[in-house]
Amino acid sequence: MKQQKFDTLKFGLVSAIALTGGQYHAWAQDADEANDNTRTLNQVTVTAQRREQNLQDVPLSVTAIGSERLEITGAVDITSIQRSTPNATIEVARGSNSTLIAFIRGVGQQDPLWGFEPGVGLYVDDVYIARPQGAILDIFDVDRVEVLRGPQGTLYGRNTIGGAIKYVTKPLSNEPDLKVKANLGNYSQADVIVSGSTPLSDTFAVGGAIAKYTRDGYGKNLNTGAEHYDKDLLAYRLSADWNPTDDFSVRFAYDKSQDDSNAKHGHRLLPSADGTIPVTGDVYDTRAGIGDKNSVETEGYSLTAQWDVNDIVTLKSITAYREGSTVTPIDFDALPQPDFDVPAYYNDDQFSQEFQLLYNNGPLSGVAGVYYLDGNADGAFDVILSALGLSIYQAGAQEKENFSVYGDFTYELNDKWSVSLGGRYTEDKTTADVLREAWAGLGTGSFDPSNTTSIFLVTQTDYQGVERKDDQFTPRVSVSYKPTDDLNLYATYAQGFKAGGFDPRAREDLDPTGLSRQGFGPEQVDSYELGVKGSFFGDTLQLNTAVFFADYTDQQITVQSGADTDNDGVNDTFVSSVFNAGASEYKGLEIEGTWFATDNLTLFATLGYIDAEINEILSGGMNIASSFVTQNTPELQGQISANYMHDLGANRGELSLTGTVSGRDEYYLFNVPNEGFPAGQSAIFPGGGPKLDPSGYYLFDLSAVWTSPSGKYRVGVHGRNLTDQEYRVAAYNFVTPSQLGLDSAYSAFYGPPRTFTVSLSADF
Repeated sequence: MKQQKFDTLKFGLVSAIALTGGQYHAWAQDADEANDNTRTLNQVTVTAQRREQNLQDVPLSVTAIGSERLEITGAVDITSIQRSTPNATIEVARGSNSTLIAFIRGVGQQDPLWGFEPGVGLYVDDVYIARPQGAILDIFDVDRVEVLRGPQGTLYGRNTIGGAIKYVTKPLSNEPDLKVKANLGNYSQADVIVSGSTPLSDTFAVGGAIAKYTRDGYGKNLNTGAEHYDKDLLAYRLSADWNPTDDFSVRFAYDKSQDDSNAKHGHRLLPSADGTIPVTGDVYDTRAGIGDKNSVETEGYSLTAQWDVNDIVTLKSITAYREGSTVTPIDFDALPQPDFDVPAYYNDDQFSQEFQLLYNNGPLSGVAGVYYLDGNADGAFDVILSALGLSIYQAGAQEKENFSVYGDFTYELNDKWSVSLGGRYTEDKTTADVLREAWAGLGTGSFDPSNTTSIFLVTQTDYQGVERKDDQFTPRVSVSYKPTDDLNLYATYAQGFKAGGFDPRAREDLDPTGLSRQGFGPEQVDSYELGVKGSFFGDTLQLNTAVFFADYTDQQITVQSGADTDNDGVNDTFVSSVFNAGASEYKGLEIEGTWFATDNLTLFATLGYIDAEINEILSGGMNIASSFVTQNTPELQGQISANYMHDLGANRGELSLTGTVSGRDEYYLFNVPNEGFPAGQSAIFPGGGPKLDPSGYYLFDLSAVWTSPSGKYRVGVHGRNLTDQEYRVAAYNFVTPSQLGLDSAYSAFYGPPRTFTVSLSADF
């Protein structure tokens, strides 16, 4: 059935391409006669290929969302772009408000532990953000957000095997500028954002932005009384531009964020094992007992220098340093007792240096460069199992040293045909420490030196300075055909690569073969894409469509389960394993369209379809792939949005009305299905349990924004998730297939409920 559905969609795309090529001139002629007074689409400039280009000329699937659209739709943070991006899952992770989960076309990573690397690269002004902690970027001081779908290994390198997300901040103005914005809403929302810039001389300008976000929780911790799903975040950016000559410029940027929102513990879906503590009535409530204090701090510096050597060659240097720290309490069981509690901390830092050469001479243009990154991540946590009187101490560190050299160039054969060739050679070295200890008592002395009551039992893992090296050449080739200036047909092959590593939860004493000491290997994606980008009816309709096929090999899959080490029938610890799946195939369709239906009405639509399947996982010579699924990848997702602009008359300003419906099909949260378990399967929970994996859902949003005649003042009213849809975005499961602790973990996390926000802004 899936194959039939995909074949139908593929046939539709191929037919559309053929029809477009054959009938475009007739469409254009009719449009010129009918739309002389109709608004037309403006050119959208993106930097998806590391140089400024018209979006329609880029032979890649790119979603570009500008600041104006983000403003009128009331976008909150970077997760808002999920609704308008085909085949993308961009969500807040479990436990905190600022840790990112990102999947594009079925490829990503959701485990934020220090030994795992993301599968979707996040960039802020071309600076790579290596860790997911603190990566939920709020929408302020932003020019646009670009989402590049499919592997971007040639131009972006490491960990862009699924795609890349580019957060582009606003450039500094040549004139003094000050903007103040306030957001007031339900749940006591009170946000203040101030941004501005000013030139200090003809060659030097400074700017900055500061944002304070506060909101009560959507729910409560019924055990401690604290707010749950609240927000308490301070973020700011500072920048300075120096342009001593027309050919040379230097930009310095600094950013910092401090997220003190309370920890998120999840909504438990089962009562306590003894039946005395029922499930909470509100999905945003919890009864966690570990505490609520949570802190995520990130900080970064960058220096970008650009020299236009002549009209043909530009040299560019990007130097950056970032660091972050997280202190978080994780209550897996979501109950008052410390049955499965995990206090934890993470630290990370990274230094990167990139040199680029941009070339543009007649038919040949492109970019070449070298890139270096030295990144470190470490952390530690306790696993407290009070019912068993045991605690596990897990600690470790990982250092990543990455060097790569790349080039990507486009040659225009004539005014219709062009060819792009690119490649990147990457060397990735991983050095890791992994330590695991078992203690008797609640908590360990290794994690908390003030704990003098617990007794050390045994060291279960002790890897010091284990190393692995991975290297890969990732090519890209594209062919574009433009039968007219407004139509681009392209075919692209690209390869993505993510290096291997070491399981930070490795269990050496249960690994007699020593495989965990060797670590897990790299994964690779070969992607094939056919697409068409076109503007029709006198540039009033823009339609971008693509079909893709991806061959995903050696996918890194993490499995954790409880283990009974003393054969007493009770799981007294957990075992983690990371392995490379043999082969997966992903194929799909993506459509994005914008239509200026009238001078006042604009329609937006997106559709993403993907058939993602793991075909081979070998275990003992047997293919067990049928037991595994692709996580965080709904088969269908899409959005329809309408914007109506109404001129209120002389000196009365303009009113913008935007209504949006977005939907996602049901999908899996992990690489194994969590469809629930029937009565009688678990001795601890004899009544069974509901499914954890999200059902399909629709979200309805509505915004109204008034803009003054001068354009300096704005008042907006934004309603999001108007039907108050309950939808899951993450979960914990340590009940099936194996129990850990007396009550174990079987809980879910949810997206925001219905919210209303009034925004007031003034641009001076």
